[in-house]
Amino acid sequence: LSASLVVYEHRSRLERSLQKERGEHKKTKEDFLVYKLEAQEALNKEKQDSMNRYGALSSQHKILKNQHEDVKKQLLDLQLQHNSLKLEHRKTLETHSQKYAQLQQEKDSEVANLQDTVFKLREESKLLRKAHQEVHSQLLSAQ
Repeated sequence: LSASLVVYEHRSRLERSLQKERGEHKKTKEDFLVYKLEAQEALNKEKQDSMNRYGALSSQHKILKNQHEDVKKQLLDLQLQHNSLKLEHRKTLETHSQKYAQLQQEKDSEVANLQDTVFKLREESKLLRKAHQEVHSQLLSAQ
């Protein structure tokens, strides 16, 4: 009888210990599930934030890429315009240089002609003075 009482007490302690372990296990399992849920929610939020950031960066990249293409096109247009204006400037400069050379040549020719005319007129003036002097001298000697 006493052995059966010892067995009963031992069994009773084991059952209480088992109940206590089950309770602790249940509590640990619930705590783990809460932790797991919170971790999953945090991971999902972080994933969503990352996706939002990726979307924003992707949009910004697309905008910047388009702007870059526009700027490249503008640069190309400006380079073409610059080359065209450079060529036009070179042609205009050449035309003006030729016109200037032509005008310089005409001026030099005209100056030479005028100098020649002045020289001839001076010579003619000398001859006329000499002839006038001779006529004047003849008139004086005829009196």
